Amino acid sequence: MKLKARVIGIGNDYQSDDAAGRIVARRLKTWAPPGTEIFEETGEGTALLEAWRGAEDVFLIDAVQSGAPPGTLHRIDVQVQPLPASLFRHSTHAFGIAEAVELARVLHQLPSRLIIYGIEGERFDAGVGLSPSVEKAVAEVEARLRQEIGTRSSHA
Repeated sequence: MKLKARVIGIGNDYQSDDAAGRIVARRLKTWAPPGTEIFEETGEGTALLEAWRGAEDVFLIDAVQSGAPPGTLHRIDVQVQPLPASLFRHSTHAFGIAEAVELARVLHQLPSRLIIYGIEGERFDAGVGLSPSVEKAVAEVEARLRQEIGTRSSHA
């Protein structure tokens, strides 16, 4: 059976709101329908290229910092719109999400569908726990993914 969907939660558990993507992934692990895999990654680009290999639909979730109000959700369908590099300006990786997506595009290795959910963070300093606005956004992304993946799974 070909893998239908892969959810990749990105972040660092010890940098406050940066853990948002990983928390969404953890919350979805016990729910995932057949044909769906859930992963956690740090956001290092080469690991992402490998992580989405073989999946039809990929959903990446990461905390972003674009200047929008904390808790703002950004949903980007990479196949139909360019990925704004400004979303990932707090990344500690020289080769991160934006670079991995563009390299995969050039090499024709993008999944059939790649959706990125960016959760606008408030705090990226050392610490654990999410700010209230990011916690609310995490719950919203979780609900959206349950709907989006659940709907696709029922039509498979």
